[in-house]
Amino acid sequence: MNKILKVSLLITLSTILAIAAVIAINAIGDHHMGLFSGKRPTDLGYTNGKFKPMPRSPNAVSSTTAKDDKHYIEPLKFDGSADVAWKRLNEIVSGQKGATVVSTNAGYTYAEFKTPLMGYIDDVEFALDAGASVIHVRSASRLGESDLGLNRKRVEAIRTAFGQK
Repeated sequence: MNKILKVSLLITLSTILAIAAVIAINAIGDHHMGLFSGKRPTDLGYTNGKFKPMPRSPNAVSSTTAKDDKHYIEPLKFDGSADVAWKRLNEIVSGQKGATVVSTNAGYTYAEFKTPLMGYIDDVEFALDAGASVIHVRSASRLGESDLGLNRKRVEAIRTAFGQK
């Protein structure tokens, strides 16, 4: 076997072993632990009708603080009782794959979503605006630059489920 082929084979095997190790660490670890979980933010919340500002990276969406199309997403709209809508939203969120509801109260819910393979954690917030008949949302990756549109897709999937009776 020539030297170049041996080096290529060694690099390939090393890469496979590294990926397998990351998957194993995330599979056996606690829901919030993992190589790519990052640190839970301490500055989340909904104040004066807004979530915290958007990062510069494209891996986040918000219905309150986005200043451009890549970050903006419509809030979830509802008809009827705000209490019923809020309860429905929280049932949908808690039933999502990879979701852990960290905290919830009468008008604010914070959940973490863990990606299945690599264990990335996204922070997702919802805030009820009963007067406007909407639920505002912010979904952001903790780490990395691109999420391949996952935060937007997640919110749209929740919107679809929320719209079904």
